[in-house]
Amino acid sequence: MSLQAQIDQDIKAAMLAKEEARLRGLRAIKAALILAKTEKGAADTLSEEAEIKVLQKLVKQRKESAEIYQTQNRNDLYQIEAEEIAVIEAYLPQQLDRESIRQIVKGLIAEHAIDGMKDMGKLMGLANKLLAGKADGKTVAELVKELILEK
Repeated sequence: MSLQAQIDQDIKAAMLAKEEARLRGLRAIKAALILAKTEKGAADTLSEEAEIKVLQKLVKQRKESAEIYQTQNRNDLYQIEAEEIAVIEAYLPQQLDRESIRQIVKGLIAEHAIDGMKDMGKLMGLANKLLAGKADGKTVAELVKELILEK
């Protein structure tokens, strides 16, 4: 079953169960997927990778908003964003923890003979390709920089 079909079914279930927070998150996902499909040059159907990128973008936007709301002591708005993040993340693949990402990056450094900051771009490309959908890009970038500086 495609993600779009799954979201449609889950929207119906959330409506019947009167789950407002879940419904908000699901509608945001549906809107983002429709928007991605209708963009100029987009195909009629989204690949799984494209769907994951859309979901990651939604989570990132909400995390940034939640951070702003928290610093401004707007707990009511922060709570809304946190609820939507939880709903959206349920449709993403399981995220790797920091230590798992560290081990993968160390393996890439050894495997591709990465030598210092001059190879950081190469390592970032390899790491992002390997960890796409499984890890946050910001975390990957932090660990890549940290591990290269240790070398």
